[in-house]
Order: sequence, then C-alpha cells, then structure tokens
Amino acid sequence: MCPLSGELVDLGEGAVVEAGVTLGRRPDRSIPVTPLEVGSGCFIRSGTVIYAGTTIGRGFETGHNVVIREENSIGDDVEIWSNSFVDYGCRIGARVKIHCSCYIAQFTEIEDGVFVGPGVIVTNDRHPGCPNFRECMKGPTLRAGSVIGGGTTLLPGIVVGEKSLVGAGSVVTRDVEAGIVVAGNPARHICTIDELECRSGLTDRPYS
Repeated sequence: MCPLSGELVDLGEGAVVEAGVTLGRRPDRSIPVTPLEVGSGCFIRSGTVIYAGTTIGRGFETGHNVVIREENSIGDDVEIWSNSFVDYGCRIGARVKIHCSCYIAQFTEIEDGVFVGPGVIVTNDRHPGCPNFRECMKGPTLRAGSVIGGGTTLLPGIVVGEKSLVGAGSVVTRDVEAGIVVAGNPARHICTIDELECRSGLTDRPYS
C-alpha cells in the first residue's frame, strides 16, 4: 500500500503513484525525521522507495525499482530511471537525467541539466576501510550541462566541469575542465566539446 498523504509524505497535485511504491519510509539512521516532499505532476513507478526527509521538485519521474534515501534535495523536472539508487545527503539540480542502474553516492552534487548514462558508479570514499573514512567522505561535483557516458566510474571529490563530456566506460580520477571531452582509464583529455565530430552524419558538431 502506498501512502499518498500523511505525517511523512507531502505530495503535490496531479501525482501518479503506481502500486508497489513506498513513500516516506523512515530512515534507519538516528536523525531528525521530516516529511518527504514531492512537487506537483510527479510520476512514480512501481517498486520505487523514497525515504522521508527528502525534498523533490515538480515534474519528477522515476522508472521501476528506484531507491532515493533521506536528506536529498532534488530540483524540478528530474528523471531517475529503473534500478538506480541515490544515497543520502545529495544535491541534484533541475532537468537532470539519471539513467538505469546508476549508483549515486552520499554527498554528491549534480547541477542543472546533467545527463548521467546507464550503469554509472559514483564513489565517495577516498580510503575504504580506514577507521576515519566518514570524516572525508565526499562525492563528485557534476557541473551544469555535463554528460557522463554509460559505465563510467567517478572517484570521490572530483569535479566534472560545465558542459564537459566523459566518454563511456571511463574511470575519472581527477578534475575535468569545463567544455572538454575525456575518455579512458584513467580518463584523459581527448578534445574540446566544440571539436567533437558527429559520426552519424546527422550533423557536423553534436554539441555546437
């Protein structure tokens, strides 16, 4: 049964919530609990679980089996597709698309208009297994309009610059400058976004 309103859920007008959705789940962590807030016009598909303590803007849409933890801030017109997981404490801007089977680690920042391809893994732990690991946990920052290709791994704390592109399957170990293309393991500079050619023949410059 899906709660459509109540102590821990505040849904905007025009919400479409399919059967098998859980909204306002209480966090397991010992933190103050506030209601889940979701703006108007949302479409939440079956299998989705969204915790209390998160705020989501209007026009939000999920695929199936999406999990969104507590203490997240998500802007307007965001799409998060099937089997993706957004851990707690993230900041996601407007018009962001997170494709299928992605993991977004705690304390990640995603600015407006970012595209995250399928199977992207975002990490936040610089020293796994260290007794002090919680003190320096920090996810990446994805600046506005950046594009992350499918199957990419982003290491903790890196910054992907505005309107840059990360090629599919890359491992990004250091900051990416604005407006450039990187690819590989580790990801290296390929060209600027303006120099990138379209191989389909539909256009000369796909991002011009």
